Amino acid sequence: MSDTVASRSEIEALTRWTGPHGLPDFAAIDDAAFADSFARALAEHKAEIEAIADNPDDPGIRNTLEALELSGDALDRVASIFWCKAGAHTNDVIQTLEREISPKMAAHFSAIAMNEKLFARINTLYEKRETLGLDGETMRVLEKSWKGFVRGGAMLGAEDKKRLAAINEELAGLGARFGQNVLGDESEWALFLDEGDLEGLPQSFRSAMAEAAESRGQAGRFAVTLSRSIAEPFLSFSARRDLREKVLKAFTSRGANEGERHNGELVRRMLELRAQKAKLLGYESYAAYKLDDTMAKSPERVMELLEPVWHKAREKAAEDQKALEDIAAKEGANHAIAPWDWRYYAEKLRAERFDFDEGALEPYLALENVIAAAFDVAGRLFGLRFEELKDVAAWHEDVRVFHVLNADGSERGLFLADYFNRPSKRSGAWMSALQSSHKLGDGQMPIIYNVMNFAKPPRGKPALLSPDDARTLFHEFGHALHGLLSEARWPSVSGTSVSRDFVELPSQLYEHWFTVPEILKKHAKHVETGEPMPLDLLEKMRAAQTFDAGFATVEFASSALMDMAFHARAEPVEDPLAFQSSELARLEAPEAIPMRHATPHFLHVFAGDGYSAGYYSYMWSEVLDADAFAAFEEAGDPFHRETAQKLLEHIYAAGGSRDPEELYTAFRGRMPTPEPMMEKRGLS
Repeated sequence: MSDTVASRSEIEALTRWTGPHGLPDFAAIDDAAFADSFARALAEHKAEIEAIADNPDDPGIRNTLEALELSGDALDRVASIFWCKAGAHTNDVIQTLEREISPKMAAHFSAIAMNEKLFARINTLYEKRETLGLDGETMRVLEKSWKGFVRGGAMLGAEDKKRLAAINEELAGLGARFGQNVLGDESEWALFLDEGDLEGLPQSFRSAMAEAAESRGQAGRFAVTLSRSIAEPFLSFSARRDLREKVLKAFTSRGANEGERHNGELVRRMLELRAQKAKLLGYESYAAYKLDDTMAKSPERVMELLEPVWHKAREKAAEDQKALEDIAAKEGANHAIAPWDWRYYAEKLRAERFDFDEGALEPYLALENVIAAAFDVAGRLFGLRFEELKDVAAWHEDVRVFHVLNADGSERGLFLADYFNRPSKRSGAWMSALQSSHKLGDGQMPIIYNVMNFAKPPRGKPALLSPDDARTLFHEFGHALHGLLSEARWPSVSGTSVSRDFVELPSQLYEHWFTVPEILKKHAKHVETGEPMPLDLLEKMRAAQTFDAGFATVEFASSALMDMAFHARAEPVEDPLAFQSSELARLEAPEAIPMRHATPHFLHVFAGDGYSAGYYSYMWSEVLDADAFAAFEEAGDPFHRETAQKLLEHIYAAGGSRDPEELYTAFRGRMPTPEPMMEKRGLS
């Protein structure tokens, strides 16, 4: 770590928050102080763990399970700020420390999982759990805690424990390097254009490109960056086929360029280590290990979902490709549809079939309108109010802070939103927490944040979103509500602390309210005239929701299938990129549709362990969300009070306090079938 020594006040700025409304005092944070703050917090947490393990009293819920759950407060605080900045506003200091601290954190938590005296206390409670008179949530926390220790290596022999700890430590370092390599490729690449290169691009999008160029020192020009919010619209609208090819190749080669940022060897080593970890813990494959604690339970059940969807998606994509070829031929093009052509001709086909283009929608989807719509839905469903705190600073000047209130005016928590792309931010969109909600001990309120990568408009101009951008905002806000509305008592099952293939339900479900007509009528107003979106345009947008379903499903499912192909094997692959090529050939993947996340930049799966063997979960949750929204449709009201109350109680507020199948059945009365999802995607 750093040789500099942080002062007590610098450390406390990170570990004992003193900012307004319970936030950290971001103005007092010095990035150089993270190293000493982590060292202090790790040592403090280690001492707390030793005190629990060495407690001479008999193990009890309060002195063991509760003490364990409440330990590490200082570490939680410094880590939450650090990982927030590492993703949303990084720099050389943060990146250097990220490579150092990731393995240290892995080693620290491996040591806790393998602490024999601590596990003995948990095991004692677990073995007599039926006699302790526990409520359902506490029983679930005890069972999950015990299983977490076992999955963390608590029952391994001494040598295997050492090996597992070493694997976890190395994997953490590799994941940090993987993510930094992708960010490096993204942030350093830009294609600068002049006015004559912009044929086909909507004026609002040109403004975003101008802002991107100016922020990179090229005022008066226009920049295409590798932010999805800029790259994808450019591929959809630019009439310049040569430039589309250049942009798509740069986008799909992130993490695969020659040199030190090439991620191929990192992936190979990660797959090797993950396979070793699974075997140590008694599993046939890494996928079997990861899925053991999910709704799906096994790789076989995942494939039962993915394979039928894949076949239907390929059939639909083949039909759509022929239609695109017909449009291209009408325009005089004499080439096959290449990956950099698909979005461009699909946009033309959309205009032909539905008599509109997506660019016509953007003036009605100003960022402020979409935020207001998302907040309005939360108010109608759950009684929440959001008041912006204009004078509160966060990790970057673009971040906005909102006070969240219940219907009765009482405090619910804080919501922070960081909407715009910048070179210091990794791509994608996500939700996380500076502080999770729980009611154990003194309890704490949630401080939840969303991060997006929308194109930033010129100063004084409104940011205009595409329908996909607007859905992304609703999606991540659905995650935020899952964190904000939690009523769980125990920290480890609060908010989004649920199985990976259940966590996307609240977010994907929330997307449905973006296209509810009364929400669009109220909030989708023209940025210049203030006129509401015309009814015919609204209806065309809703009718076109399943347009290009083959493309969207193929690009997603190919990534999900590749994730499973890597991780469901008993033995790792020697050449991940060659394996990717052969696997895509075996699947007969359409050549004109690239994977949404090719292996060298598959951040979900390789920049950490979160979605490894778990990318399928978006589609698993989609089966749930399609059926869940149907409950409101069956009630004849998208804001039906009784249904919304059941949704709040059993989904958004419950966290992981009960088994996810039990929670979903309590809400819906049964588990769903895949048919509504297939219909929603336009594949039925």
